[in-house]
Amino acid sequence: MTTLTASIAGFDFDDIMLNAAGVYCMTTDELNEILNAPGAGTLVTKSATPAYRTGNPEPRLTAMPMGSINSMGLPNNGLDYYLDYVIKTQTNKPLFLSIAGLSKADNLAMLHQILDSDFNGLVELNLSCPNVPGKPQTAYDFDATRTILEETFAFYTKPLGVKLPPYFDIVHFDMIAEILNDFPLAFVNTINSVGNAISIDPATDTVVIAPKGGFGGIGGELVKPTALANVRALRMRLKPEIKIIGTGGVKTGRDVYEHILCGADLVSVGTNLYLEGPEIFARLKAELQAEMQAKGYTDLAAFRGKLQTLPN
Repeated sequence: MTTLTASIAGFDFDDIMLNAAGVYCMTTDELNEILNAPGAGTLVTKSATPAYRTGNPEPRLTAMPMGSINSMGLPNNGLDYYLDYVIKTQTNKPLFLSIAGLSKADNLAMLHQILDSDFNGLVELNLSCPNVPGKPQTAYDFDATRTILEETFAFYTKPLGVKLPPYFDIVHFDMIAEILNDFPLAFVNTINSVGNAISIDPATDTVVIAPKGGFGGIGGELVKPTALANVRALRMRLKPEIKIIGTGGVKTGRDVYEHILCGADLVSVGTNLYLEGPEIFARLKAELQAEMQAKGYTDLAAFRGKLQTLPN
């Protein structure tokens, strides 16, 4: 028998997989599908802004070879909607509430609201929204990242983590880890989509999504090497109490296994959840267990973070 458990900030998970914020989490019906899906250990809500947003014009999400491209623009039903859901939902599973304000003031106001509420779970502060026209990603501005975390932890006392974009330079791994290690973060979620890509329709010679002239974030199989590198690099640099949620390129149980091998505690699924539906979790769980059995592992701790390297 294999056990697939994890713990973050005192919350215990009987299974390690969840949806990625943005997929199957816009409505309470979708959230309930994830909550009740065999193999899913928890869920995260759609990244919320203070009020309802329609998001970017359609088409804004489409499948492409080996993945997807999107420029959603943070469509969501507003913080009140998702906060009400996570407070009222009866479940033994710890839940994640994701927020993504369009300004620092938005984020701090939402965190005050959550702190004053009855929510007993984990908050994901999304610092990596690449697809809102005219808005930069906070997590690529290291000074701004430190400032928002300083102002957040000046008052916020509930379990909190951050969602990060992909980093591509070794020195940037060092810089972001130095910042994150200065705060009592429960987790980091890495990565968000790889931003500012273009996909072209060969039949029409046009881009495939409407917003931002066709520029969007890519996900799916294409981004797995980048996602694994970010999980690995951050696990090597972050203090042990900051757990990692690995996100990006998960299509098979072997992909989940590799995220754990690089140091992930939980693993979320985005593009292929969108393509396959919540039944993907049962398949991924079975494939992960088969991979573990083939390697002789019965527990995730036996190989978590134990990626082997070659001699120079």
